[in-house]
Amino acid sequence: MALEPAVALARQVGANALPMFLVSLCLLLLAVAVGWWALRAHMLPRTQRRPPAPAMVLLNAAAGFAVVVSAAALFAKIAEHLGSDGAMALADEALTAALRSHVGATTLKVFAGLTHLGDVLTLSVLGAAMALLLWCRRQRALALGWVLALGGNALLNPLLKRFFERVRPLHEHGLLSEPGFSFPSGHSSGATVAYGMLAYLAVRTLASRWHLPALLGATALVFTVGCSRVFLQVHFASDVAAGFASGAAWLTVCILSLELGRLYRRPA
Repeated sequence: MALEPAVALARQVGANALPMFLVSLCLLLLAVAVGWWALRAHMLPRTQRRPPAPAMVLLNAAAGFAVVVSAAALFAKIAEHLGSDGAMALADEALTAALRSHVGATTLKVFAGLTHLGDVLTLSVLGAAMALLLWCRRQRALALGWVLALGGNALLNPLLKRFFERVRPLHEHGLLSEPGFSFPSGHSSGATVAYGMLAYLAVRTLASRWHLPALLGATALVFTVGCSRVFLQVHFASDVAAGFASGAAWLTVCILSLELGRLYRRPA
């Protein structure tokens, strides 16, 4: 990536950050809706005959493996370019500086409120409540998978932060102060795992009319929490992208494990 175009693009994005966020969110939600419609219209009808369990195991494993490998490759590519003199690092700095100059106080206050949806306390309360609800409904496998998903990410992210030890960008607006290292974003990975698992649980346990709203809601929450970290200048954009990637990889592992377990338990 050439330095000048990357930095110029980052400055342009920072100068028009709020409109670009809204447009990107709408396009992302549209993509999810179209993808879900295509899945239901063209793929799910073909699986109504319930293929043999070994075939379904292989199909699920292959799909999950592809997602995990893609997410891990994205994370590795970002980590590879963390050096302070590379195009990505310079674009990160340019975007943060542009946001500092162009984003107003009202917008920052809104994102300062929204970012708490990815806080450790918020996700911990959500985790405990959902685990208790699933356990009381005798859905023990889902309760265990939920706890392992959130708990595993809570252990993984601090380990990655300590390994890379990237310093956070300066954030002097006074709305919040974040200690610790920056890469990858814990709010982004935590939101990806927590709200992604919530969408999965909705698909598993609720009537079909709630499936798409759950997926759209989870997508909006994850994207908004991640972007809030960039708007508030407590993370670089690459931190958030890496958080999405690591969270998506772990989320896929957890969902795949639950699905494979369900297929093995399903009667022939």
